[in-house]
Amino acid sequence: MSVRKSYSPDFKTKIVLEILREEKTLAQLSSEYGVHTSQLKQWKKIALEGLPTLFTDEQRAIERMKKEYTKQSEELYAEIGRLTTQLAWLKKKCGLATEP
Repeated sequence: MSVRKSYSPDFKTKIVLEILREEKTLAQLSSEYGVHTSQLKQWKKIALEGLPTLFTDEQRAIERMKKEYTKQSEELYAEIGRLTTQLAWLKKKCGLATEP
């Protein structure tokens, strides 16, 4: 039974940048990082295919939506926290709170 390795995006980025610098061969990088050369080729291909989208309005719109989503999520979790605290306080004041 083989176990698939999982690599972080930061790790992949670091290696792809080294591949693009062309200071070392894929075989050298494969040996150095313990990642098969075919995997390195795939990461390079993904990176090169994705580069043009980094400079499009569509990509900027996606990033803006991600930021808005994150902000909205944080606001909603903060509201949940406030409401939970208020509910606990009200239960305590009304005598509905169960004592441990």
